[in-house]
Amino acid sequence: MPSGYFPQLFALVRRSFVVLGRRPSSPQPEQALRRLIWQTFGLAAVGTMVIIALMMWVDNWEIGLMPPRGAPNLWPFRVLTDFGKDAYVLSLLFTILLVAALLVPRSRDHTRARLLRCAARAGYLFLAVLVPVLIAEILKWGIGRGRPFVGGKANAFNFAPFAGSEAYFSLPSAHVVTAFALASAIAAVWPRARVVIFAYAVMIAITRLVLLAHHPSDVVAGAVVGMVGAMWVHYWFAARNIGFVIGQDSKIALVPAA
Repeated sequence: MPSGYFPQLFALVRRSFVVLGRRPSSPQPEQALRRLIWQTFGLAAVGTMVIIALMMWVDNWEIGLMPPRGAPNLWPFRVLTDFGKDAYVLSLLFTILLVAALLVPRSRDHTRARLLRCAARAGYLFLAVLVPVLIAEILKWGIGRGRPFVGGKANAFNFAPFAGSEAYFSLPSAHVVTAFALASAIAAVWPRARVVIFAYAVMIAITRLVLLAHHPSDVVAGAVVGMVGAMWVHYWFAARNIGFVIGQDSKIALVPAA
């Protein structure tokens, strides 16, 4: 290791936390915040109406169409669904962030700038997934909705709030939260990947339904929580000019590569 490597690394980590925690430095964060609040309320309102409608008229019917839980021919869905597992996604993003951060003190000039940009984007993706995942865990515990056929029959209104049991952790779907949060975050950094990454998110949602891990309403709730959570992290970074900027029209844009 070169002389001063660890002091440089610790300084980088410290500065990163300081920048993340500082007050907004963008010229017009209030307008962007108001816009975000309206978007959040809009998504939440539409999502809530769709969730209620699904619970009343679709959930029991849909799970009755699915193959039996644990059927051997469902192995492809069991493989695919793990691509939306929060622990795996967060571990991958954190590893990318860690590697980039460890290389920064040893780099020079243009390479250093590229590594810092990579670390900032990896940090953004990591937090854009972590925040909604944590929110989802709190919601799961508080709502306590039973998974499909828990109790022996289809019952879309089987609730045991604060039970703390995996069997009653159905709403929202954590896999779908992870997938849609990741899709929203990646689309903000690489807009051209939007179609592919949201196709991935939809695929994860389908696997959760086929495997009878969730009701359709759980999946919709997961998509809403994932996208809204990622949107707030997006705003947090933009308001502090970390990888994103807030334009005069209050819209958030990616800082172009130098």
